[in-house]
Amino acid sequence: MNKTELIDAMAADAGITKAAAKKALESFLGNVEGSLKKGNRVSLVGFGSWSVSKRSAREGRNPQTGQTIQIAAKNVVKFKAGAELSGAVN
Repeated sequence: MNKTELIDAMAADAGITKAAAKKALESFLGNVEGSLKKGNRVSLVGFGSWSVSKRSAREGRNPQTGQTIQIAAKNVVKFKAGAELSGAVN
């Protein structure tokens, strides 16, 4: 399912226009992104939670040349599925 299909499904389920569903989805995504940028955790009980963790700098290897390269430190977003979501999938 892509973003357009999700918007269509949200509009149909909620009985709202596609424009309203798109606005709601973009608001949700924007708020999750903003919270993660601040270093906060976003948790939806039963669905899952998003968090940010720091990945330290490390050495890697170029697979074509075998040369050792430095990989910079960065923040990464992690998602952990909740119990209800995990149960629904399995």
